[in-house]
Amino acid sequence: MTRVLLTGASGFIATHILDILLAHGHSVRLTVRSADKAEKLIAAHPEHKDQIDYVIVKDIAEAGAFDEAVKSDPPFEVVLHTASPFHFNVKDTKKDLLDPAINGTTGILKAIKKYAPTVKHVVVTSSFASIIHPKEGKWPGKVYSEADWNPTTIEEADSDPTTGYRASKTLAEKAAWKFLEEEKPNFTLSTINPPLVFGPVKPYMQALESINTSNERFCNFLNGKNKEKLPANSGFVWVDVRDVAAAHVAAFEKPEAAGKRFFVVEGSNFSNQQTADIILKHFPEYKDKLPATREENDGFDYLEGGLYTVDNSRSKEVLGLKYHSFEDCVVNTVKSLKELGL
Repeated sequence: MTRVLLTGASGFIATHILDILLAHGHSVRLTVRSADKAEKLIAAHPEHKDQIDYVIVKDIAEAGAFDEAVKSDPPFEVVLHTASPFHFNVKDTKKDLLDPAINGTTGILKAIKKYAPTVKHVVVTSSFASIIHPKEGKWPGKVYSEADWNPTTIEEADSDPTTGYRASKTLAEKAAWKFLEEEKPNFTLSTINPPLVFGPVKPYMQALESINTSNERFCNFLNGKNKEKLPANSGFVWVDVRDVAAAHVAAFEKPEAAGKRFFVVEGSNFSNQQTADIILKHFPEYKDKLPATREENDGFDYLEGGLYTVDNSRSKEVLGLKYHSFEDCVVNTVKSLKELGL
């Protein structure tokens, strides 16, 4: 049994990580922003309640926010840091995105070094946002991998919410690797870099009005917002949340993952038309919520001129990931949203 600290435990990805940690027999401390969220998580795992405790961290951007959270008896061996904002409802880029991402990441690394010397490995949730070169667009012929870094600077972060989000993830991850290089702590680091994360939500933690950003598109399919016409794709590559969760756990359970970034991506492209087709196939009751006319080229609106591809070989070879198919992902996502009343 390994003693693990899981930050941002009520988040979309973290709830799935918790399932795996408990199934693998690990002891887990959760950081959450309210006791109510922690109690819901514990209540959802009654058979594992003796493996879970929690602390409240209301603002991860505050100095010393994690100082008390990292202190434990028995002591921690692993920290999984998933807490970071992912939304585009931004009024102040620095306050809403940059500070929580960057200060939260560096803050927890400082706290671990100072107060939790027993920690041997840290896994940080990063993003494809810190890999992609936004100005290159579709970039035909490009193969994205862990070797790539988003060149966006902090000066460019204020240009729009999407750029601000991408900058926050890039700068936070760079800050983490810089910390290791300069501070030389006792722990090693791995980062997990997923693109759009789809997949089933946990009904006990979610409400339709606060569904995670990437799954909002599925709500729009099911509630008829796209009935007249499907929107153009706002992304081209994806991954199932269950695979992202598995990657976080494998990253500390497999020693060879230390010191590496992992581009956790299914590998194939998706379209909104493909999503609609799968929904119609498995859930015909939503027929009247979907457009009657199919999009040309099955909705793959980026076919002309080509599109970048991705290399997920490291995640499969080192972490042992076996990715869920897009059809399985869509079906299970819809099932979970139906539980919420859609």
